[in-house]
Amino acid sequence: MDKKVAGFWTGLPPAGGGIVMATGIVSVGLHLAGSEVLSKVLMTLDIAVWLTFVAVFTSRFLTERSRWLTEAATPPALTGIAGTCVLGTRLALFGWKPVAAALLVGAALVWPVLLIAVVRHWKRGMPGAVFLVTVATQGLTVLAATLAGLWSLAWLATIAVVLLLFGLVLYGQALYRFDLRQVRTGAGDHWVAGGALAISALGASKLTAFSGWTGTGHSLLRWLTLVVLAAALAWYAVLAVAEVRWPRPGYDIRRWATVFPMGMSAAACLSTATAAGVGWLDPLGRVLLWVAFAAWLVTACGLGVAWRRSVVG
Repeated sequence: MDKKVAGFWTGLPPAGGGIVMATGIVSVGLHLAGSEVLSKVLMTLDIAVWLTFVAVFTSRFLTERSRWLTEAATPPALTGIAGTCVLGTRLALFGWKPVAAALLVGAALVWPVLLIAVVRHWKRGMPGAVFLVTVATQGLTVLAATLAGLWSLAWLATIAVVLLLFGLVLYGQALYRFDLRQVRTGAGDHWVAGGALAISALGASKLTAFSGWTGTGHSLLRWLTLVVLAAALAWYAVLAVAEVRWPRPGYDIRRWATVFPMGMSAAACLSTATAAGVGWLDPLGRVLLWVAFAAWLVTACGLGVAWRRSVVG
C-alpha cells in the first residue's frame, strides 16, 4: 500500500469505527425494507472496511502499544465492538450464522475490558461519544437476539434481555454526564444520544419477536420497545431541528456518528413495525431509511475528498 494511503487509514482516530457502524446499519435497514441488491453492496463494503480497521488496530497494538492503550480508554474505542456486532447482525441475516456467532463471541470477550477502561475515565460535560457504552452493549443485545431467533436459543435470548436492561442503565449514567450544549455545538457524535436509544429499541424489538416469549414477558418487552423507540424518535426530532438551527457544514469523521443513529432509527422502526404490530412505523421507517442512505452518501463523499487531499496534498 502507498505510504500516503496507509498514513490516511492509520491516522484515523478510533471514531473511524463509526464508518463500520453506519454502513452496517444502513445495510441492515435496506435488507429489512427489501432493497437486497443495495443492501448487499453495502454489506460487502462494510466487510472490507471492517477488515481494514482490524488490520490497522492489530498493527497498532503490536507496534504502538502505548498509543493503543491510550485510545482503548476513550469512548470511541467502543465503536469497534458496536461495528463488529452490527456487521455480525447483517451477516446473520445474510445466512452466515456461524461467522456472526464468531463475531459475537469475539466482541463479547473484548467488551468488558474496553467498557471498564472507558467508565473509569468518565466525567461530567462529555460529548456524545459517552453514549457509546450503551451502543456497544446494545450491539451485543441485537446480535445475540438475532442469533437467538434464528437458532431458537432461549438461553441466548435471556442473556440478550440482561444486556438490554444493563445497556439502558448505562444510558442513564451516560446521560447524566452528557453536555447538553453539544446539541448546538457538537461535530456529529452528539447524535449518539438518540442512536443509543434507537439500537436499544432494535434489540428490544428482536427480543419481542422471539418465539420463546409469551404472556406477560412478551407484553413487557413490547411496551419497552415502544417506549424506548418513542424516546429515540424524540431525540431524532430534536437533533434534526438543531441541525437546521445551528448548521455544521463540512466533513468531520464524527459525522459517521450522525449517519449511524439515522440508520438505526430507521431499522428500529422497520423491525418494531413487525415485532410489535404497529403498521404505521413501517412507512416511517422507510422514509427515515432513505434519509439515512442519503446522509451516508454525502458523508462517504466527504471521506473520499478527505482521502484524496491526504494522498494528493
